[in-house]
Amino acid sequence: MSERLEDIAAAMVANGKGLLAADESSGTIKKRFDVIGVESTPDSRRDYREMMFRASDAMTKYISGVILYDETIHQKAADGTPLVDIIKASGALPGIKVDAGAKPLAGFPGDTITEGLDGLRERLADYYKLGARFAKWRAVIDIDVAKGVPSATSIGSNAHALARYAALCQEAGIVPIVEPEVLMDGAHDIDTCYEISKATLTKLYTELYAARVVLEGTILKPNMVLAGKKSGKVSSPDEVAEKTIKLFRETVPAAIGGIAFLSGGQTDEQATANLNAINAIGPHPWKLTFSYGRALQAAPQKAWSGKPANVAAAQAAFAHRAHMNHLAALGQWQPTLEQAA
Repeated sequence: MSERLEDIAAAMVANGKGLLAADESSGTIKKRFDVIGVESTPDSRRDYREMMFRASDAMTKYISGVILYDETIHQKAADGTPLVDIIKASGALPGIKVDAGAKPLAGFPGDTITEGLDGLRERLADYYKLGARFAKWRAVIDIDVAKGVPSATSIGSNAHALARYAALCQEAGIVPIVEPEVLMDGAHDIDTCYEISKATLTKLYTELYAARVVLEGTILKPNMVLAGKKSGKVSSPDEVAEKTIKLFRETVPAAIGGIAFLSGGQTDEQATANLNAINAIGPHPWKLTFSYGRALQAAPQKAWSGKPANVAAAQAAFAHRAHMNHLAALGQWQPTLEQAA
């Protein structure tokens, strides 16, 4: 396969395929495992992820790449095969989360800045040798209108960090996924989400241009434009699609390699329905697909529940969700397909 950044980016969003975000930190996956009554150990985490990576139906047909956590990219399967090799054998690309998480932004209560730039050049060189061909960095933009969150400083600092990360990735031969997530946790309405997302993306592309990042060799991982969870309003797929595409047409250059949405706390079916509505009103200047974590994994996680006897059922649940999102990435999903499963 070509090692050109533009070709790797194109492969990541090709033919209705999308990304499996399996880069939960040890703390996050422990919370998920607590729900299904599984102790979180290096072996249980490996067994769970190996179960997904070996789900050949899902991986070969619907998944273009897998975002890994540092632990996972170093792990071997139960039979000694590196997990990275299992991913590659399915035709998917291995990727790696490289940020060190969001920390409070000094002087700006309620705002955060994502850390992890120190030593990143050396870490990227190591990850490239391990097989990673794309990376991910998540900036977190919360909304609390009453408290003036986010501040312009928060948006600017996070956009600058994303641009520095993206430039380092491209220097290392790795496609950067830039993820400026405007959270859907607040009580804000959909128009506030739109305005904050617009300010964030406008600043992000200003910084990416300034850092001389080659846009064709990048993937944007944005939030959809949604009303906050605490607002009591659930935006319809049509409204989400209309406002999200309007936002992108105003802020996102046509040159970028593609767009892979985060699910951001939406339910499995919401994330699929909204992605489908976005693609159904195309054509668009960019490929728009999924980069889902929980929205792809919740069903297989529950089906698996840590029991080897449940592996086939869990893989079937994963294949179903991946298939639904594949159809949504093509604008061909329908709610009746969920009942048919």
